Formats: sequence, C-alpha cells, structure tokens
Amino acid sequence: MVFSSFTFIAFFLPVVILLYFVSSSPKWRNAVLLAASLLFYAWGEPRFIVMMVLSILVNYFAAIMIDRSKNRSGRITWLVIGVCASLAFLFWFKYYAFIVNSFCGLFSIPYEAAPKTLPIGISFYTFQILTYTIEVYRGSVPPQKNLARLALYISFFPQLIAGPIVNYGDIEGQLKERKTSYKKVYEGLSRFMIGLGKKVLIANVCGEILSRLKLTGEISVLAAWLGAIAFAFQIYFDFSGYSDMAIGLGRVFGFTFLENFNYPYISTSVSEFWRRWHISLGSFFREYVYIPLGGNRVSAARNIFNLMVVWALTGAWHGASWNFIVWGVYYGVLLIIEKHLLKGGLARLPKAPGMILTDLLVLFGWVIFYHDSLADGIAHLAAMFGFGAASASDPVSVFCLKNYLWVLVLALIASIPWKDILHLDESKKTALSAVVIRSVLLSGVFVLSLVFLSGSSFNPFLYFRF
Repeated sequence: MVFSSFTFIAFFLPVVILLYFVSSSPKWRNAVLLAASLLFYAWGEPRFIVMMVLSILVNYFAAIMIDRSKNRSGRITWLVIGVCASLAFLFWFKYYAFIVNSFCGLFSIPYEAAPKTLPIGISFYTFQILTYTIEVYRGSVPPQKNLARLALYISFFPQLIAGPIVNYGDIEGQLKERKTSYKKVYEGLSRFMIGLGKKVLIANVCGEILSRLKLTGEISVLAAWLGAIAFAFQIYFDFSGYSDMAIGLGRVFGFTFLENFNYPYISTSVSEFWRRWHISLGSFFREYVYIPLGGNRVSAARNIFNLMVVWALTGAWHGASWNFIVWGVYYGVLLIIEKHLLKGGLARLPKAPGMILTDLLVLFGWVIFYHDSLADGIAHLAAMFGFGAASASDPVSVFCLKNYLWVLVLALIASIPWKDILHLDESKKTALSAVVIRSVLLSGVFVLSLVFLSGSSFNPFLYFRF
C-alpha cells in the first residue's frame, strides 16, 4: 500500500483517523496506530512482518539487558547482539547475493546467488532500530519497558517504509503522551496534500518522461540531458513528497517529525546540498559513523578516510550494486576536494554560479544513480557531452520536450523556497481570508491529484527499491 493510492486515501486513512480520535486514552490510541501500522505493512508483504517483529523483540530485550548490565563488557555484548540481529536481516536480503556474486565473478567461480526479494522499508526501519539500541547503550535514553510503544516507534506507518528516519530520542516522550488539536489535524492534512501533489503532479509526470525516453545504448544528446533533468526532479519530488506526507500524517496523530528536505537544489556547494537532502539519513551517518570514526578532529589523511567510509556506506545503503557504491564514492571525492583542496571554494563563489555548478555536479551523480548498470550510466554521461551519442536529438525526445516542458518548469518553480524569498512568516497569525484561500488551493491540488491518479496506472515510488 502506498500513500498515493485510492485504497489508502479513501479507505485506510479515514478509518484509522476515525478510530484514533474516538479512542479515549493514549493507550488505546497507541493500540489503534500499532494495529494499523502492522496491517499497513502486511498489506503487500505479510510474510516479512515476522522479520520486523523479531528484530523489534531482539532489540527490546537487548536494550533492557544493556541497562541492567553492571559492567562495560556486558553492555557491549548486548549492544552487539541487538545491532547484529538487525543488520543480519538487512545483509541477508539486501547484500548477500551482491557480495557472493561479486566474489565469484572476481575469481571466476561458476556460481551465482539469486537476489532475494527485498522487504519494503527494511533499510529505514533497521536504522531506526539501531538508533534506539545505540542510544540506550550510550545512556542518552532509558530503555523502553513498554513493548507496544517500542513496536509503534519502529512500525508507525507514516514513516515505516520510506522515512524520514526518526531518532528514538526525538519522539520518546510523544510515544507516551501527545496532544492533538484541530489545528494540528489541519496542518497535518495540508502537509499531506502538498506531498501528494508533489508526488502525483510532478514526480509521476517526470517518470512518464523517463518511461518514453530510451536511455540505454546509443542515445541523443537531447535525450541524455532531458532524461537526467527529469530524473533529478522525479527523485526529489517523489521522495520529498513522500516525506511531506509522512510528516503531515504524523502531525495528524500528534507526532512531530524533523524535516527531511530543505530545498536542496538551491545549494551553492555539494556539502550544503547534503545538509538539505535526505537530512535524516545524513544525520544518521554523521552521528553513528562519521563522528565515532573521529569526524573532523583528526588529521587530514584520517578525515579523508572517514569521508570515504561514510560515503561508500551511504552509496551501499541505497542499493547492493556497483553503481550505487560508485555514486557514493563520487560524492565522497567531491566533498574531499571541496573541503581539503578548495577549502570550501564552491561556497565562496557568487550564489548563481555556485548553484549552477553544484546542480550540474548533482545532475551527473543522478545519472549514475539512475541506471542499473554502471556501464549504462557512464555511456549516458558521455552522451550528454556528445561522445557516443546517436545524434543531437531524436523524435521521441523532441516530443517529450514539447509536451512535458510544463512539468519541468513547474518542478523548477516548486524547487525554490518562495516563502523565504517573499519573507512570508507562517508563525504569525494568519488572516481568515488567507486561510480560506490556502485551503481552497490545497483542496484543488488534492482533487487534481486524484484526477491524475484515476487517469493513470503509472504510480511508482522510487524508494521502495531501497
């Protein structure tokens, strides 16, 4: 089940909201959300729910034993048990076949492991489980003695399958008790509609461009650039739209989640881009990998090593294939150059040139990310500069440019923080007329999104593959 489906919008969500608000106590409200979350996950892949529950149980007991252990060795032992149990599932389903096949290919061993069916959202909820167990080990939070609350934290359906990755410490108190109000419900549903519009009206249409273009083999220069730009907008509005919907739904039920995107395409450096893109993932790797390795408080050589480790892992997190690892290493190299050679030089450029250069570097990275084959990605990059290109343009890419230019312009406009540019302060009291106008516009976006959904069977969600 996905948020941008009639099953979710017309049936699942209204029923859950109704049951939640007729419940009389925080305990029963949590029970409603937990049952709904397990049903939501089991809807498409019921067999994988057992694995998630096992991971929750192991870490529930591991955290309690960490707290009870009187010595450091005991605490470390239970930390390792909890972390390894979660990572073992992730390794088996996501990386086992890739590692085995890479090893066999390297040594010409005639064996090929079949890739496993990847449980939806495993990379996201595994990292959430890890934040809980590690934070208990560090003493930052007490162990959660209420198993149902911990299970809700891990399985909560708004952020279960595609984030944002929520740190346990950020919502520990909200799991026990939280306040709801008509204002929060309004704000949450408004945010959901914005995210739905991003997903359906922009990301899905950009995906249609990519489905029409032929981006493997010999491609034209126009097709290469148009495909790269369409994918850059598709993945941003697909993922940020889903994050908006998740944050909005959390708000409806009284939860406050941290932002996951902050207009990344206005960045004037690569490091700024990654402070604005998938913020929760960047925070996870910074907190649990980069800083424990020494972070910035080490020699230049060690810092370069730390950056490469973090970015290789970031690439591998996105998928078990060489194109993702190369994509991660690509960003590691860019950040090393920016930090150690240019000394933040991109950020010192005038804003417009810095933004254009950053977006070009990001665009080249998305080409590598898009293709399943590293060779196809390299060929695509070459075609963007005329090397190996079939021609300057082709009939299909010209057709797409003429018929879909509107969505690319819309995506560009929606990538800019007009609220900041126009100095609009949403924290101030808003006039009733402005609220009415905003509500009408959002309702229009919602209805238009439903119309697009009803008229198209094309409704993929990119981050399901991760």
